[in-house]
Amino acid sequence: MTGDQLDDALKHAQDTGLSHLDFLHRLLADQAGLRRERSLQRRIQDAGFRDLRPLSEFDWNFNPAIPRTQIETLAQADFVRRGQNLVFVGQSGLGKSRLIQNIGFAACTLYKVKYVTSGELLEDLTAALADQTVHDRIRFYARFDLMIIDEFGLDRIERSLCTQAASLWYKIVDARQQRSTALVTNIDFDAWAEYLGDPPLAMALLDRVVDGATIVKLKGKSYRVHRGANNSQAK
Repeated sequence: MTGDQLDDALKHAQDTGLSHLDFLHRLLADQAGLRRERSLQRRIQDAGFRDLRPLSEFDWNFNPAIPRTQIETLAQADFVRRGQNLVFVGQSGLGKSRLIQNIGFAACTLYKVKYVTSGELLEDLTAALADQTVHDRIRFYARFDLMIIDEFGLDRIERSLCTQAASLWYKIVDARQQRSTALVTNIDFDAWAEYLGDPPLAMALLDRVVDGATIVKLKGKSYRVHRGANNSQAK
């Protein structure tokens, strides 16, 4: 608080007849509120979200099968408190990324959150392998209360450049067994072994991801295809 702000607060206290104790309580409460707000803004910035649009603007009517009540309950972040994982499975274009980022955003009020796409994660860990800092990066990702790994299954280029991709994913998830990991994928579980190219490692990774997890399978029409069709008709 600046000197001018303190003078204004003192004048307000004098004008309203606040006792010294009431004035001190309000002053400390205001400062605590400012600290909480700054802390929240810092956690949101550190999370690295890329598509934060209000959940209130989500078109629930377009795909009625998407479980609105369950999504809104997940946004209360109780699963993070319990250290449980969350998995979104569904085809591209259903709004999975937007929904998971809204859940992560809401969790920032209480927890440290990190959002990253699977491709970005592989790029980072591949670079860390090259300069021999991969253990430091794994420890970095292990420290967040909630880590969101988006677009698992859309990372074929990054995966083709990293022969240890499956092992690196396993190391990240294994290091986070006491904390919540949210995985968003368009690959159903029975296709993981083929996708990863290592059935035993795929089974171990899947076991750690889904054990005790909340699994949400989303179905419906693609928003992107729908928007594209509307834009074409408008031209």
